Amino acid sequence: MRLGTAPLLRLLRPPLHHRCCLSRSPASGRRLSTDGSTPQPGISNDVVEVLGHSYPRDDFTNVTPKILAKVGLNLHNQTHHPLWLIKERIKAHFYSSYTSRSGNPLFSVHDNLSPVVTVEQNFDSLLIPPDHPSRKRGDNYYVNRGTMLRAHTSAHQSELVRSGLDAFLLAGDVYRRDEIDTSHYPVFHQMEGVRLFSNHELFSKVQNGDDLSLFERGRRSPQKQETHTLEAVKLVEFDLKQTLTRLVKHLFKDDLEVRWVDCYFPFTHPSFEMEVRFQGEWMEVLGCGVMEQELLDSAGAGNKLGWAFGLGLERLAMVLYGIPDIRLFWSQDERFLTQFRVQHLHQHVCFQPLSKYPPLVNDISFWLPENRESFTENDFYDLVRCVGGDLVEKVSLVDEFMHPKSGRHSQCYRIVYRHMERTLTQQEVRLVHEEIERTAETELGVKGRF
Repeated sequence: MRLGTAPLLRLLRPPLHHRCCLSRSPASGRRLSTDGSTPQPGISNDVVEVLGHSYPRDDFTNVTPKILAKVGLNLHNQTHHPLWLIKERIKAHFYSSYTSRSGNPLFSVHDNLSPVVTVEQNFDSLLIPPDHPSRKRGDNYYVNRGTMLRAHTSAHQSELVRSGLDAFLLAGDVYRRDEIDTSHYPVFHQMEGVRLFSNHELFSKVQNGDDLSLFERGRRSPQKQETHTLEAVKLVEFDLKQTLTRLVKHLFKDDLEVRWVDCYFPFTHPSFEMEVRFQGEWMEVLGCGVMEQELLDSAGAGNKLGWAFGLGLERLAMVLYGIPDIRLFWSQDERFLTQFRVQHLHQHVCFQPLSKYPPLVNDISFWLPENRESFTENDFYDLVRCVGGDLVEKVSLVDEFMHPKSGRHSQCYRIVYRHMERTLTQQEVRLVHEEIERTAETELGVKGRF
């Protein structure tokens, strides 16, 4: 569920095709597939190849080989990976805590759905308006105008509800163009939960529950939707927050400070974010809310009312295990991986930091194009990721300047390079940095002040 972390960004200029990415072969990686084959991703002038399927390119295509190389790796399904470990702990908690009358788990689990989805799945099915900023190319990886790499696991929510499921968990890799620092990465993993209630299920334990109803004709307010009764919404909200509080306390053994924040999502109302205190600061780890009834109506479940939540597995794992840098989840360093090869799911793991290699810092300054609307920060961040990959620890805008006579705007970015497993040399960083300078001029239309 794309429950709200990144700010909504400005429109991108027309097609951004980084030659630094498209002229090189994508990084190799093990593909996980159901038939045992290992289809390799790739981009040609006409098509995008991903997970064994070919998609025509068009003016919206902005996915890069470096991103496609991550598709199918499915870290959340790799045994003893920290993301697998936390996913399995969440599954085990729901399996043991919520059972049907027959004793079977109430929640089904879906963790192998393809991350290549239609724009309709990713946005329209969630009532996200056509002009909503979250659809912009600056935020997403588009295969073409009709197909994309999912930006949230909620892209599958409608189809699962339509299939008749009332309670399910969904886990998978999601893709967003974003800033560069130790807690943001263009590929990360989410786990989502949905629970639907019939009139009888929600009110069965309430005195005189037969006299209560899920629906009414009313007005939308900050507390509820126009079609819901206040009694129903309060019960669903209570069940949602109780469920998530129990989950977090189960994972952290009560040793965590939690707070709820009111917020807005297009597909839930009312909506909330859960924040936890991490390294002295509040960090959002999940979003949730009462599902918009229009969404349930369109999925064939209009006689029910429900809640949904979505959490980031990386963020939760960083808090739970004390992992300081999100790039570590992609590391093949045995010093990292062996720490999570536990004998049982609930064995305590306290991450022991690897030797932190020294950073190398370089600045890059350039004049923006005369048409400033043709440039966004995410353009530059994606280009830096494309050229520098995981050598780049952080990119930050450190200075902006407007020339008093010409009116031209200049920006200066600071790039911090640090390898996770060895010491970088000035020579190799210089080569990467010079490639970023050249490619920024060629692909973004900026004029270097190098």
